[in-house]
Amino acid sequence: MPPAVSPSSISPSGLSPAHVKTNLLSGLTVALALVPEAIAFALVAHVSPLTGLYAAVLVSFITSAFGGRPGMISGAAGALAVVMVALVAQHGVQYLFAAVVLMGVLQMLFALARLGKFIRMVPHPVMLGFVNGLAIVIFVAQFEHFKVAGADGAAHWMVGARLWTMLGLVALTMALIYLTPRITKAVPATLMGIVVVALLVRLLGIDTKTVGDLGSIAGGLPAFHAPAVPFDLETLRIVFPYSLVLAGVGLIETLLTLTLIDEITDTRGQPNRESLAQGAANVVTGLFGGMGGCAMIGQSMINVGNGATGRLSGIAASLLLLSFILFGSSVIERIPLAALIGVMFVVCEKTFEWGTFRLFGKVPRADALVVVLVAGVTLAFNLATAVVVGVIVSALVFAWEHAKRIRATVSTDALGWKVYELEGTLFFASSAGFQALFSPRDDPQDVAIEFRGARVADHSAIQAIDGLAQRYRLLGKRLHLRHLSPDCRALLARADAMIEVSLADDPRYRVADDKLD
Repeated sequence: MPPAVSPSSISPSGLSPAHVKTNLLSGLTVALALVPEAIAFALVAHVSPLTGLYAAVLVSFITSAFGGRPGMISGAAGALAVVMVALVAQHGVQYLFAAVVLMGVLQMLFALARLGKFIRMVPHPVMLGFVNGLAIVIFVAQFEHFKVAGADGAAHWMVGARLWTMLGLVALTMALIYLTPRITKAVPATLMGIVVVALLVRLLGIDTKTVGDLGSIAGGLPAFHAPAVPFDLETLRIVFPYSLVLAGVGLIETLLTLTLIDEITDTRGQPNRESLAQGAANVVTGLFGGMGGCAMIGQSMINVGNGATGRLSGIAASLLLLSFILFGSSVIERIPLAALIGVMFVVCEKTFEWGTFRLFGKVPRADALVVVLVAGVTLAFNLATAVVVGVIVSALVFAWEHAKRIRATVSTDALGWKVYELEGTLFFASSAGFQALFSPRDDPQDVAIEFRGARVADHSAIQAIDGLAQRYRLLGKRLHLRHLSPDCRALLARADAMIEVSLADDPRYRVADDKLD
């Protein structure tokens, strides 16, 4: 993970010359890095390169101008592209545009319902797995550029001089990025690496793959074009499942990236505002022939690493990318892919949380498992599945650990009653352990359960108390329940007569149960 950026460096006094220069130069670097990514992801989704480039322009501009996380870069993302493939293959690109519009509407509804705050509930091990998983995904994706088309039309790995040339240029780019800050900080190190390697290749006439080998980026302004699909229930049936998945994947990747940038910059973004801007961006993109998008962790790390955490950097990146399409395609297409691969390799190295390896043996094994699990599922499936799996596993581990903490201290009071002083949380996972604490057949005629140090959390807990009361009643024994909350008293059916009420001492908290509505 990149080093934290000091708050003073991200809060310039107005648009100072230094602030403008930093954001414009970083925007240029990001725009250059967006080109091969947008083209590659468009090809993955089986659409034209311009479809990916238009998405990068529109999504980046709208989210940068109106979103809730200045400095974060959005564009056509691989996590979305892999979901789009089946829809395009089965129904065509016009249904993709319709799905992107509906995706944006769903994301806007998510924002209007103010659900963005729930991203704060993602456990830290899941965040570590997300960061590491995406770093590995970005790293692995770069190796596709080391393939060339063979005589049979299939892609084959480079060999010989061409491979060594590519590797040498990648290594040179990375060396320039690491060494430039030691010499000067006037120019972003990533931009320096791209420019120097591009000039070297041009001057020496080195034969290597370029951006143009991926596809032409020449084009005009994106034009308004409503999706050419029937506006009926059958179309909705086709696109809605894809839109739902795309909206979920896009929001998860965006909000987790937002949280990561918050930590790096020691500032706080606005998840709901970002979700609303992303939804609006996708609606516009779908209506202008783009493939939709979300936050891109690689380009965002480049931008933040350059010290550009204002809106200007993302706006500049989108406008510069548009200028590449309109006027500079011949220049951009000659940029060697090796330079951009080198940039992304450095991004992966800085994004990966290397401290994760030091955690093993120092944190609970369950947390270490979640980190590895989320990273692995991200590689094998997709980000949304990985985060959901990580959150579920973390929740189950949390429930299991709390279930083991239900216990009781047993004593006998002056009246000869057996008193169980309960401690812990009584809920669905600890209900069985709660029942095992008692031995109704061996207990005396009067038994008291003291709930002062315990909390009754859900309907399963209420059922466990009711069931225990029934066991004592069938044996003709009296059970006394002390210090239950009003909600507990309202829900207990069989044990109602056994509850001792003390308005001054009884706790007040809510129980999760629909019967209280």
